[in-house]
Amino acid sequence: MPFTLATWNINSVRLREALVTRLLREEAPDILCLQECKAPVEKMPLEAFAALGYPWYVARGQKGYNGVAILSKLPLEEAGAADHAGLGHARHVAARLENGVVIHNFYVPAGGDTPDREVNVKFGQKLDYLTAMRDAFHADRPERAILVGDLNIAPREDDVWNHKQLLKIVSHTPIEVEHLAQAQDAGGWIDVTRADIPEGLLYSWWSYRSPDWDAADKGRRLDHVWATPDIAAAAHSSRILRAARGWTQPSDHAPVFATFDL
Repeated sequence: MPFTLATWNINSVRLREALVTRLLREEAPDILCLQECKAPVEKMPLEAFAALGYPWYVARGQKGYNGVAILSKLPLEEAGAADHAGLGHARHVAARLENGVVIHNFYVPAGGDTPDREVNVKFGQKLDYLTAMRDAFHADRPERAILVGDLNIAPREDDVWNHKQLLKIVSHTPIEVEHLAQAQDAGGWIDVTRADIPEGLLYSWWSYRSPDWDAADKGRRLDHVWATPDIAAAAHSSRILRAARGWTQPSDHAPVFATFDL
């Protein structure tokens, strides 16, 4: 059952319903995982997405913050939602397809502006969240699983526009990269995007603060698609839809795609 999956931090699913609709119509992924929906589930425009051929969904929401959803053309059932680090945030939801593959959709805390947990509570929460992810994967090692989402870390030197300049910037600090690597290793996860595109600069996020994001191109790869080793070889055709960052009233993230022949 081949399927194409996309992950996208939409930065308010209600405000950017038209962008989600455009993506579903023009790109038509079989599954779309959204982060930072910023709405309770009952306020998400799920009926509009169902009318476009996406009648199945699982979601967790909050008013004005966080929120994750998985929209699907394919039948799926809910497979849990973890509250890592006990933050009380809607940052994870999982769904199981009919072929048994479990899809985890994560929105890792951004971590604020200062990479020091002693002066920045949000940075401490980010590290604690990643540690809890690691421990969960150690306790119950995933199989036949895909993990996607805005993990809010650009781990490789070529995942940022300037490695040296960003070493002390939240999302690329060594301690964050190490915490993410530990979570990845605990689950045996394979970075599907980089398996497909092993070399070269690759970004999925460009700051709103840049007056000309496209020309400046000071991006970071914060959005990821991972898979467990037993199915990672079935993944191909990874790509980032950079053009979506230039759509009207855009998210600061671009969708990331991968196809799985399963």
